[in-house]
Amino acid sequence: MKFVPAGVVPFVALLLLQRRPVAGRALLVSGSGCPSHGLCRSNVQEQTRRQVAVLNATAQELFSLYLKCQGEPFSSESDKLCNPAGIFFPAFRVNRTSERKEVMVAMYKLFAFLNASLGNITRDQEELNPMAKELLERLHNTTKTTRGLISNLTCLLCKNYNIFQVDVRYGDSSKGKSAFKKKQQGCQVLRKYVQVIGQAARVLLPHLSPS
Repeated sequence: MKFVPAGVVPFVALLLLQRRPVAGRALLVSGSGCPSHGLCRSNVQEQTRRQVAVLNATAQELFSLYLKCQGEPFSSESDKLCNPAGIFFPAFRVNRTSERKEVMVAMYKLFAFLNASLGNITRDQEELNPMAKELLERLHNTTKTTRGLISNLTCLLCKNYNIFQVDVRYGDSSKGKSAFKKKQQGCQVLRKYVQVIGQAARVLLPHLSPS
């Protein structure tokens, strides 16, 4: 098992594991397992709060724009075609009364999954809708915010709980699928994202409030 220092996101691992389901469990270390937590910025909690708030505020707009750019039948049959019931999405069972460590681990799993999924969706849209500049820009911006959030969560987990790596289960890659299936998988993930991000914000933000 490789050491992952605080504040550094294991992006290579995220990409390599993207197509392989792995158990979602936190790996704990003892002693000096997180010697780099001093690299956390002094405002890491406030920055994390802002990132979650931005993702929550822009999720519905991203989903609506995605549907618009896919054309028919997605524009008129989104309830049917974008139903996320048939796809994997990380379970989110924490609430405001959950322990802070449990909340932080659940958040890491959620946003690491989302980061990999956004990579899939962006790659597909660059192929299928290369002229959809606004959509591609929003996808890139959402990915950038998500990566920053993962970095901050990594730092907080390491600094506060000596957790330096969290195994995450990812969904299926869309590589090799038809154009229709790629569009459908994207809208299913984004629909579920809209549903979950609001809950995630409500749960996480109180845990990041100034003491």
